[in-house]
Amino acid sequence: MKNHVQPFSILTSDDIYLFKHGHHYRLYEKMGSHLLIKDGQEGVYFCVWAPNAAMVSVIGEFNSFNSGTHQLFARGDGSGIWEGFIAGLEGGDSYKYLITSSVGDMTQKKADPFAFYAQEPEKTFSKIWDLDYNWNDREWMLNRKSKSAPNAPISIYEVHLGSWRKNSNNEYLSYREIGKQLAEYCKDLGFTHVEIMPITEFPYNLSWGYQTTGYFAPTSRFGTPQDFMHMIDILHEAKIGVILDWAPAHFPLDPHGLSLFDGTPLYEYADKRKGFHQDWNSVIFDYSKTEVCNFLISSAMFWLDKYHIDGIRVDAVSSMLYLDYSRKASQWVPNKYGGRENIEAIEFLRNLNCAVYENYDGVQTYAEESTAWPFVSKPAYIGGLGFGYKWNMGWMNDILSYIKFPAENRKDHHYQLLTSFSYAFSENFLLPLSHDEVACGKGSLLEKIQGHELEKFDTLRLLLGYMYAHPGKKLLFMGCEFGQAKEWDFNRQLLWDSLRQPQRSGVQKWVKDLNHTYKNQAALFSDDTDPSACQMIVSNDSANSVLAFMRVSAKHNQYILCVFNFNSVVLHGYKVGVDFKGRWDEILNSDGKEYFGNGIGNLGFKIAKEMRSHGKPYALELSLPALGAVFFKYKENSEDAPEDDKLFPQKGTPTEREILDRIYDIDGLKL
Repeated sequence: MKNHVQPFSILTSDDIYLFKHGHHYRLYEKMGSHLLIKDGQEGVYFCVWAPNAAMVSVIGEFNSFNSGTHQLFARGDGSGIWEGFIAGLEGGDSYKYLITSSVGDMTQKKADPFAFYAQEPEKTFSKIWDLDYNWNDREWMLNRKSKSAPNAPISIYEVHLGSWRKNSNNEYLSYREIGKQLAEYCKDLGFTHVEIMPITEFPYNLSWGYQTTGYFAPTSRFGTPQDFMHMIDILHEAKIGVILDWAPAHFPLDPHGLSLFDGTPLYEYADKRKGFHQDWNSVIFDYSKTEVCNFLISSAMFWLDKYHIDGIRVDAVSSMLYLDYSRKASQWVPNKYGGRENIEAIEFLRNLNCAVYENYDGVQTYAEESTAWPFVSKPAYIGGLGFGYKWNMGWMNDILSYIKFPAENRKDHHYQLLTSFSYAFSENFLLPLSHDEVACGKGSLLEKIQGHELEKFDTLRLLLGYMYAHPGKKLLFMGCEFGQAKEWDFNRQLLWDSLRQPQRSGVQKWVKDLNHTYKNQAALFSDDTDPSACQMIVSNDSANSVLAFMRVSAKHNQYILCVFNFNSVVLHGYKVGVDFKGRWDEILNSDGKEYFGNGIGNLGFKIAKEMRSHGKPYALELSLPALGAVFFKYKENSEDAPEDDKLFPQKGTPTEREILDRIYDIDGLKL
């Protein structure tokens, strides 16, 4: 039978050298399938790594899936690469590799690991595709460095594209439709970035994208690669950065994927004590192989290069760092020094981050790392992992555990509000209220909170206010910004109709005001890693469950006092010490009536008087709403303001009528 594949290569000796030595970070330019012209013939060059294969063929509708007509050629240089040129193939044609292993004579059909596009699930073939696109985001790309730096305000809206919004027939929106709506929504609410849960092609919806089969292909569920590029273009036009959730820790066992790719554990560790994730029923990349590390780093670089992605969030970093992650004593293998650290994975992560930061200005990497591993966001050359930011899982766990206690019992757990401040400045932290906290039976944020319906919404606004005041960048999962009633369901869109209820639209307006205030007040973001930029004032008032600290920007001569009452009792005349006499403007109050609160506050400002408190020469006497967060900004040159602010009487505790009015609103009787 005639072989219709022509011997041909676009790989150079330098490519092979870098590939073998683990330093080829743009493999997507050479491997996979590439449309080109050879000797005047249009066709496709194929290139695949399968070192333990006895034969590799390209099959598809174009050859009636015949394994004998289009066999690739093995290179004779020990690289394990098979390649060749097939004339007449076009963009959009589907294909797979039929790989016959030299071990056990096993033959299997595999999708192309480097494919740029794939058939819509449930189909599993790869597609030949070019990535031509005329970008319109030059201004964004030139200026984005200032948008994600440690001294910039970063407020991230985390999105699952399949369930954010759907059309009237409960079908997915396209990338283009999502892009337009998401850009408008995030711009209005003041988010600076969106983080997209994995869109790297995946076979199973229930995995939410974390079981990846296509590390170079945006899922075809929502359109073509160019459609996804357009979505990013639209977000950039709205001055919103795009972070891609990326999963290099493990991959699924689907037969068309990477598992046993050439009949052997090629991409995964052979020893299941290192190579199998018991929790996720998936296999772990073998970071000891330079070719595997090439593959993964090339994937990260690909999205930054071809799709103008502004950041990579690396999933499940802890599972990569520890050989005994979620394993019993007999289920793991120590490293060569007898320790539990995965030395190969550590080296991979350092190389990944070095490659990203050396090649892309203005891009950041984010580590989802849940342990106390040191120096996660410190440079590799001083022993760090080299990430730009680390998720602060300790802060998240402490605060979500704390709000589950009834308000009257929180005094016994006051330390949970303080723990995070002991390490808040050790890393470039991001504070996450992510999808993981509102799924898999954990309930929505509202469902975690103790108390009656009014208290739940008051506490949710308090929680969000506390997040925006605490040092660290911000991340909020979709639906949390308006108090979604139930936990996230990936099969259905968010409950947008519930925004007709004033308590939910009130939460949304609160998030909008938090975002815009956060972005406009340098003290809240510019020095997140400087302990002197966050000065604790009230830390030991466990009896009242009150916490107060000052966010400071010395460069901007800006001082913002943040006070939180986690109890369900209104506190009038509460003294908080400050360093400056004069006027302090109340710039945010979570109990404002515009947020469906009771309206208890400080009439827009308070005057600091000569009265020692908390070791400070002056003090404010504040009205602290129950379950409320209030922010005050010092008004410069206001030292001569009159001290008697009682000319403006404080509003008292809400009447029974006002409380009943709010309850009726919640029940939908006064919408």
